[in-house]
Amino acid sequence: MKQVIHIAQQDEPKASPAISRLSYLAIKRLMDIVISALALLISSPIMLAVATAIKLDSAGAVIYKQKRVRGNQNPDEPHPEQQVFNFYKFRSMYANADSSAHRRYVTEYINGNAGQANNDSDKKPLYKMCNDPRITRVGRFLRRTSLDELPQFFNVLKGDMSLVGPRPALPYEVEQYKSDHRQRLIPQAGMTGLWQVSGRGQLTFEQMVQLDIEYAQRCSLQLDLQILLRTLPAIISREGAW
Repeated sequence: MKQVIHIAQQDEPKASPAISRLSYLAIKRLMDIVISALALLISSPIMLAVATAIKLDSAGAVIYKQKRVRGNQNPDEPHPEQQVFNFYKFRSMYANADSSAHRRYVTEYINGNAGQANNDSDKKPLYKMCNDPRITRVGRFLRRTSLDELPQFFNVLKGDMSLVGPRPALPYEVEQYKSDHRQRLIPQAGMTGLWQVSGRGQLTFEQMVQLDIEYAQRCSLQLDLQILLRTLPAIISREGAW
């Protein structure tokens, strides 16, 4: 019988949690730079076509810049909603659209009073403004296909966001957060995350927060890669998108 030799695990040097965390963040940032640069290069013909369609459909700028709240925050600091960056999207609304209806909807969503029946009775309710009159004809297509999100690769390349992380919230959303809701501001904001691959608009606000907190507690390269691999099928299926 062959003798199995076990190497004593206690004799092996172990990396400290701080070093492991720094290594993870460094590799994650390198991955963000490489993938976002490649994505911008590969998608440039699509982005040109989208920009042309937007310009022909309605007046206004092609790229919509919006203030969003940064991640990497201490949730106990006062006024996290003041830590913002310019968030890029393809414009899907009419220029100078009024945001008051969305502000009211956000309040209802956070308080658990939002949600409407899906057109498909076999599916869950949608927690989205499905009949928003501010959205253009081209904008509806861009949102359903997530093509309006492509300019966010510039945010990732700049370091405002990561490929994976909680979606960056609007300042008037964060103003209404309770202390536990602020936990989702701890990781770097991202283009995709557990919320996006778990149902998106079919999830309540509290479900979204719990997924973001779970990501903050479990974040690792393995989890990031799993989320990235699940993102494309989620986009193709358009589950929870509107």
